Amino acid sequence: MLIAQSQSMLFEAPLPLQSGASIRGYSLSYETYGTLNADKSNAVLICHALNASHHVAGVYADQPKNLGWWDNMIGPGKSLDTDRFFVIGVNNLGSCFGSTGPMHVNPDTGRVYGADFPVVTVEDWVNAQARLLDALGIQQLAAVMGGSLGGMQALSWTLQYPERVKHAVVVASAPNLNAENIAFNEVARRAIVTDPDFHNGHFVAQGVVPKRGLRIARMIGHITYLSDDVMNEKFGRELREAVTHNTTGYKYSTQEVEFQIESYLRYQGDKFSEYFDANTYLLITRALDYFDPARAYGGDLSKALARSSCKFLLVSFSTDWRFSPARSREMVKALLDNRRDVSYAEIDAPHGHDAFLLDDARYLNVVRSYFDNMAKTLNEGGAA
Repeated sequence: MLIAQSQSMLFEAPLPLQSGASIRGYSLSYETYGTLNADKSNAVLICHALNASHHVAGVYADQPKNLGWWDNMIGPGKSLDTDRFFVIGVNNLGSCFGSTGPMHVNPDTGRVYGADFPVVTVEDWVNAQARLLDALGIQQLAAVMGGSLGGMQALSWTLQYPERVKHAVVVASAPNLNAENIAFNEVARRAIVTDPDFHNGHFVAQGVVPKRGLRIARMIGHITYLSDDVMNEKFGRELREAVTHNTTGYKYSTQEVEFQIESYLRYQGDKFSEYFDANTYLLITRALDYFDPARAYGGDLSKALARSSCKFLLVSFSTDWRFSPARSREMVKALLDNRRDVSYAEIDAPHGHDAFLLDDARYLNVVRSYFDNMAKTLNEGGAA
């Protein structure tokens, strides 16, 4: 088993943000796996989605059950082989897994940021990641890779730093959110900000946590990550065991948990509320909403992606209705309009959006084949 070690790097210089604000004295948490080769040409950056972190693969020596969120994809002999590539996982600014975020102290005030943490965007995260790579002495990436919101970051890398990326692997993602996705994010945010324990985002000072809002936000989100087929297969209309063992039949209650799917969603919500920060949820979902590289080009994605110069692999999943295959095909078309080198795989999988995290052999083999070809070119000393 790969043993991971969390690291942290402090950046004193201010980072200008798209909002016009800036942030200084911030830290980024990260992990690395594998060995950087002599010419530093085998580095792969992994960008994380909403509630993930820099802990991408392996386990910690003192936490053997804390498995990296993409461990099925990354590691020795896996699709992204850490025996051949130097893989970097970074926790984004504003997150709650080590990098500076709303739960940290603002060096300018000496108080916890809370709701005063500056709004961050996908582009801001990419700029912060670029600074980390500079500090690590890595000028060009063999690849940048991410799923969902991580895929948006990977795409943004190809536009903000086209000369620093040879390959981009964009999985279960989109060039922007549609209105339905923005609506889901807004409902989740309203659940949080209307929780009486939110206190306008300064709940830490009150010694409370808006757990009710976080629970509902997670329940809403979780529904969108699964397909209808998966939910029916896993839960259907099954009642909880306590209900089925009740000899009087249904309780006919409007408030009790009676169905298995209700129990599952409440469990997910309870678990999420114990470890995720409410202000972080607001920040990250808003970053999702804002991302739209075509906006500056009158909505013309082909013109927006003309800045890219690397090779691409895009992967989508047939039952992913939150980031549907049609959105990946939009990106494929825009890249082909610019005569970019593009590979595309549309996997017929039943798992919905969560498929990008799961063990589908076809999906894992597509990624493996892509990185195998990349490694072969690197070994031959060519332009991957």
